Amino acid sequence: MAFVVTARKWRPQKFSDVVGQEHITATLKNAIKNNRIAHAYLFTGPRGVGKTTTARILAKALNCQNPQDAEPCNECEMCNSIQNTQSMDIIEIDGASNRGIDEIRTLRDSVKYAPTKGKYKIYIIDEVHMLTKESFNAFLKTLEEPPAHTIFIFATTDIHKVPLTIISRCQRFDFRRIQLDTIKTLLSKIAEEENIRIDDKTLTIIAKKADGALRDAESFFDQIVSFCGNDIESTAVAKMLNLIDDELFFTISDAVLNKNFKAVFEVTKQIYDNGWNFIDFMDGLIEHFRNIMTVVLSKNANQVEAAEIYKSRYLNYIDQFSEGDILRLFNFLNKAQQELRYSLNQRLKIEISLSHLIGLEKTATISDLISDLNSTGSPSTVTINEPVRNNYTSQSSSTRVHTAPVINTEKPKQPVSSTSTVHQRPASYSGVEDPNFNFDSVVKKWAGFVESISQEKSYTFGPFIKDVKLLGLEGNKISIYTNYAESKNVVKFNQDYIHQKTLEFFGKRMTFHLSEEAGSAGVETPDIPTQKDKSEDPKESTGDPYIDAIVNELGGEEIS
Repeated sequence: MAFVVTARKWRPQKFSDVVGQEHITATLKNAIKNNRIAHAYLFTGPRGVGKTTTARILAKALNCQNPQDAEPCNECEMCNSIQNTQSMDIIEIDGASNRGIDEIRTLRDSVKYAPTKGKYKIYIIDEVHMLTKESFNAFLKTLEEPPAHTIFIFATTDIHKVPLTIISRCQRFDFRRIQLDTIKTLLSKIAEEENIRIDDKTLTIIAKKADGALRDAESFFDQIVSFCGNDIESTAVAKMLNLIDDELFFTISDAVLNKNFKAVFEVTKQIYDNGWNFIDFMDGLIEHFRNIMTVVLSKNANQVEAAEIYKSRYLNYIDQFSEGDILRLFNFLNKAQQELRYSLNQRLKIEISLSHLIGLEKTATISDLISDLNSTGSPSTVTINEPVRNNYTSQSSSTRVHTAPVINTEKPKQPVSSTSTVHQRPASYSGVEDPNFNFDSVVKKWAGFVESISQEKSYTFGPFIKDVKLLGLEGNKISIYTNYAESKNVVKFNQDYIHQKTLEFFGKRMTFHLSEEAGSAGVETPDIPTQKDKSEDPKESTGDPYIDAIVNELGGEEIS
């Protein structure tokens, strides 16, 4: 007996045998039961998902002499003749080779003849999108009002090439890609019936290679059986299909955690020696980190398309990567994938990209830094790119701050230079709010506070703060008085700067409250001279601190 490929030998003969398309088979069965049969059907979807098979089952069910619950019996004369392609009432046409207007005219002329034995005369046109524009136009009238005994079933993998005038005259059914677990289950059943031993890892390899097409999976299955015999090993399957070993992807993700740069060159050498495609490797690595991201975010492996042996390994990454870490790595890989396609030396590009990937440091959150600050008394040097909590308002939501991707949570080994622009907190500041904080504390530190501002903002806020009289303290508000006319605007525009400086010197964020009266208990701001103030020929004061700053610091002259 001649060998019959698995895709034909195990082709479904009933609606219940069709896997992955239950939404379509249930609709067709109900239509037959309720005698609501359309004159034209359009089946669309990817290759190898059951379009033509479902069309043949529908043709048998409509002409079956002994239907059982809207299913064909597969035993009567009509069912046997249809299965053996001997029925003259079921006409299958290849749209790719019968696409001209002459073939459509012949079809249109044959439509008017009644079926020979069956109840319906059914035309199954495969790859209908290959018909020419003229053929579609010649078919419109016949398709809209065919004889009562005629039914058209169209199948296509490219619905966008079918004119809307044809689609609107048909009942459209969209076939889905077959899920990985569904393909594995069916192949396992076929292997059991054929006395072939195959493990879950091998089934996963075949199902992923098929990419949702059951016919492709069955073709791979036949090819693998021919290579391995009845005892199939996953290593032999990967070698025959020239697939990249999944262990390489786990090697890279482990290297990221362990900072093992040596693994980069070992992996790229293995890819090169086995003749694997570097772009395929990058695609697989992105899918690998996508699986890690799924596990980290959902805390389970239900959404991971992998063998059971690998799902347990993915679960080990839940506590190894944070959400920020995995999203940052995933984004980096996507950019590297695009650059790799245009690289002249793909091996070198892969080595550079993977080295950068391993070199990325872990992220930190503001909440973690605050906890570390409160526990140690001194903050760490950090770069933040994780959600931060807004401490300036009563909102409970988080705000994401995007900065440099590299995070360094180690304390600096060298002291900061005195010329650095980083604002240093006073030695007295411990990071914890002083419970004995009062107005006297402000008065004691006020001179240093004013001096620091004068040095940093000698041309803007500095002249204003020199003219301030300190009146009192109420909660987080420092009451001040100044006779400068634009004092309200100055305080308003420097509000963030005031928050920063008061936190550095007084240990808490405070604001300035402008008083309209000088008061009797005020403390005058100390006179802090600048370099220009020490000149041998100071200019005469104009009474306005800003004008004085311009005259003395920049060499300006007042024009009346």
